[in-house]
Amino acid sequence: MSQTANSPGRYRRSSGGLIGAMVVTVLLVLVYVALRAFVFGDRTSEVAGVDWEAQVRAGRADGKLTVPAPRSLPEGWKATSAAYETGTSAAWRLGVLDPDQLYVGVYERLASVEDLVEEHVDEAATDEGTVTVAGEEWRVFTDDGGDYALARSVEEPVGGRGAVVVVGTLPPTEVRDFAAGLTTEE
Repeated sequence: MSQTANSPGRYRRSSGGLIGAMVVTVLLVLVYVALRAFVFGDRTSEVAGVDWEAQVRAGRADGKLTVPAPRSLPEGWKATSAAYETGTSAAWRLGVLDPDQLYVGVYERLASVEDLVEEHVDEAATDEGTVTVAGEEWRVFTDDGGDYALARSVEEPVGGRGAVVVVGTLPPTEVRDFAAGLTTEE
């Protein structure tokens, strides 16, 4: 009735049994993953669009910033974020994805160009000089992550200087084309 101190329990253990159990477990996991993929299909999450035009109207009605925005988005492009924040620190932002999921964003607030570039491009962004886009002179900034940005100072409706930054992972010509299509009028 008594067991000796060195005798194992009732079950025989072997390395072959352990390996067999691991193989069975891995096979069960693979079957589960395959069935789940078959039943649910490809469930890549689609980024939801937002009503960016309502935010443009709200910002322009507030009258504190110029609120640059496109009249419409190109076919297949989707606004994924848009917000106008009023108050003493009014701010405008619009984020857009093209059909290839490349990003371009517009940011504006009462701040210096350098502050906005540091905030929305990179703290160590490289100043690449200037370029003229739609008759306006913009400063060009790039970063090590592949962002290309255009930035300029603007006179805000309430008085004072603000800044606008257009930054994206799109090719530079497309960022410039997007910036050229921005308007501050209805």
